[in-house]
Amino acid sequence: MKAVLCKAFGPAENLRLEETPGPVAKANEVLLDVHAAGVNFPDTLIIEGKYQFKPPLPFSPGGEAAGVIRAVGEKVGQLKVGDRVMALTGWGSFAEQVAVPACNVLPIPAGMDFNTAAAFSMTYGTSMHALRQRARLQPGETLLVLGASGGVGRAAVEIGKAMGARVIAAASTAQKLAAAREAGADELINYTECNLKDELKRLTQGNGVDVIYDPVGGELFEPAVRSLAWNGRLLVVGFASGEIPQLAANLVLLKGAAVLGVFWGSFAQRQPADNAANFQTLFGWYAEEKLKPLVSRVYPLEEAGAAINDLRQRRAIGKLLVEVRR
Repeated sequence: MKAVLCKAFGPAENLRLEETPGPVAKANEVLLDVHAAGVNFPDTLIIEGKYQFKPPLPFSPGGEAAGVIRAVGEKVGQLKVGDRVMALTGWGSFAEQVAVPACNVLPIPAGMDFNTAAAFSMTYGTSMHALRQRARLQPGETLLVLGASGGVGRAAVEIGKAMGARVIAAASTAQKLAAAREAGADELINYTECNLKDELKRLTQGNGVDVIYDPVGGELFEPAVRSLAWNGRLLVVGFASGEIPQLAANLVLLKGAAVLGVFWGSFAQRQPADNAANFQTLFGWYAEEKLKPLVSRVYPLEEAGAAINDLRQRRAIGKLLVEVRR
């Protein structure tokens, strides 16, 4: 099969498309013919050996995929050959085939194409877990989404609206804010043109925001935290800026606030029933057109490295995809 390979930890420019032996499904796995694969922030880290997991070299990056089951392991029950599915792979999706534990696979809902399915699982799964299980977002609360035009940020805007929150979207350009508005944001903040803390104070009449969804980190972290309401919740989702910020603990104390880590991949493994329930809700919202995944660019398999680099440089709006089969 053809696969994009990482043979040594380093930048995306070092990735190469090569012929390699195809994987074989183990007893509890399915073998997937990949049609499309989502590009996500962990892909930028895993190829440089900076992610929580370090696959043995050589490996193919790509943490999520959509495609058709070619084979099932002997211990796999409900899934069968020919099923259209989406899968959380960790790595390996930038290839024509990938073997995936059956517990990480979900059937694709009727009416959803492969590209949409490949753009769905990680971003919506992460944001749903963050807002439902971690923040326990309530109708009428105010949600601030930083990096609101990216994959997980835009999903958080849509899910926040579906859960009945007032959503304030923050991003760095007018184009990115337009995407957040399209996703349903009630208020927009261009943090390159105004002071984030002052603008949040104005928009909340000095009360602050109930929940902060932060997949960015960096210099916006502290002014956002200072804008929390009493009993506010800070969701630490990721560090797309490349800078892991430090938190002054007195700010948490003074606001009676909670700092909540969000690691959806581990949640999905440890609480599969809760994760499945989340996706049933998400699929229902998708059928009602409350969720409209935005794929801004699709790359051929041989340009997977360029897709990872574009994401790392924060040039993406919505999701970037690698199309494996056309």
